[in-house]
Amino acid sequence: MIIAHDLGTTGDKASLHTDDGRLVAAVTQSYDTHFGPGGVAEQNPDDWWTAVGTATRRLLEHTGTPAHQVRAVGFSGQMMGAVLLDAAHRPVRPALIWADHRSAAQADALNTALGEQAAYRLLGHRVHPTYSLTKVCWVREHEPAVFARVAHVCLAKDYVVHRLTGTLVTDPSDASSTNAYDQAAGTWSAEVLAAAGLDPALFPPIVPATTVVGPLLASAAEATGLVAGTPVVLGGGDGPLAALGAGVLDPTDGAYTYLGSSSWVSVSAAAPLHDPGMRTMTFDHVVPGRYVPTATMQAGGASLEWAADVLRPGREPGRFTDLTRAAAEVDTAGLYFLPHLLGERSPYWNAAAAGGFVGLARHHTQAHLTRAVLEGVAFNLATCVRAFREAGHPVDRVDAIGGGAASDLWLQVLADVWGATVRRRSIVEEANSLGAAVTAAVGAGLVDDFAVARQLSEVTAEFTPDADRHRDYQRRHEVFLDAYQRLEPWFERRDR
Repeated sequence: MIIAHDLGTTGDKASLHTDDGRLVAAVTQSYDTHFGPGGVAEQNPDDWWTAVGTATRRLLEHTGTPAHQVRAVGFSGQMMGAVLLDAAHRPVRPALIWADHRSAAQADALNTALGEQAAYRLLGHRVHPTYSLTKVCWVREHEPAVFARVAHVCLAKDYVVHRLTGTLVTDPSDASSTNAYDQAAGTWSAEVLAAAGLDPALFPPIVPATTVVGPLLASAAEATGLVAGTPVVLGGGDGPLAALGAGVLDPTDGAYTYLGSSSWVSVSAAAPLHDPGMRTMTFDHVVPGRYVPTATMQAGGASLEWAADVLRPGREPGRFTDLTRAAAEVDTAGLYFLPHLLGERSPYWNAAAAGGFVGLARHHTQAHLTRAVLEGVAFNLATCVRAFREAGHPVDRVDAIGGGAASDLWLQVLADVWGATVRRRSIVEEANSLGAAVTAAVGAGLVDDFAVARQLSEVTAEFTPDADRHRDYQRRHEVFLDAYQRLEPWFERRDR
């Protein structure tokens, strides 16, 4: 058996898999995020560690699995954050997670030093405050006493793997999410780190995602309920592992969309995609020799969650279903939602962008607002789909994973807006964990290669675009884009 951990934004999902990666059961242990004004988004790394221990014990108990049957542990982790550790590998402050965008000034300075296009070609990404590097620079400038204690910088899953094994490393997929990684060379970029004024020794060695980092320490065995000596496989960032979990290993596997807190459209490719408009970014895949061109928006599923919190306060079961059921019955013509609740990455890369309803009228109800949110996310991702198509990546079939993929209405809206067939896979919320389990299985020698991932889920529903609705949505997409463009100067001027 394999245990995979997916260290997400809202909690750790621990899942049990057979030796070939097939999902058996999963449990989730939640943890808190502190959101604050000015772009604050922080988590306590020790909460991740506590969640991993608790979730592992719950999973073993729930499934009745003896600890000695677990042959490997693997990880998927939220990307683009900054975990700052002292010389003893203890956190010196809360982690700045991907959603934290306080470091806009530091990103502007680095862009000036490197040149936007040159940095994009080197990194596969724009320099932007959502990435790790400028977060570290922000701490250096705003919390100098804290930064003086920093000896190591890593990502979420790297910290937990260190707690399990005593070894601190990262993998190419997570390294490619830091804004400090030379994608062509596969190493930390001396040029970028010099421009940022950061010592390369702060960053951990980069090793393959399938690396067995070490045997489980006795202290970690006590915390998790596992057997000391169990192999711990490093794993990778949640985006590339979601691609693996969706069966997207190479260009022939098509595109997929992830509808989680952040949401994206992605493909697998043999080379990085350098979009002339810099609307997309490219991560390293966990599959060697492959890359994951991606267009990620900050608040996809998070927009729907926010709407539900506002429109249906409380956590009663079925609130999302009730809201989307009513939304299926209304027409939102003239009403638009800009889904930029956490600033924005793709396609605008504007940390100052804000969310908003445009075109509100007295007759609009909860149902109209909910549908506008679903359509707003679809419109924003449609701009990203356009970037892939213009680059020669056909997006005519998209497999949907993530919690939002459970909604029939949302998948139909996506199909109609994009003019593409959208398919729900049997693995919806566990795609990251599935990718982590397959990576662990490869690393531990339980399977021969990553191709087994294609056999571990299947299509359970298919949503084809309606030609008339697609034409109407194409027209409305242009209106949606116009609303953002007209408000963009205002975003910079508003009081924040």
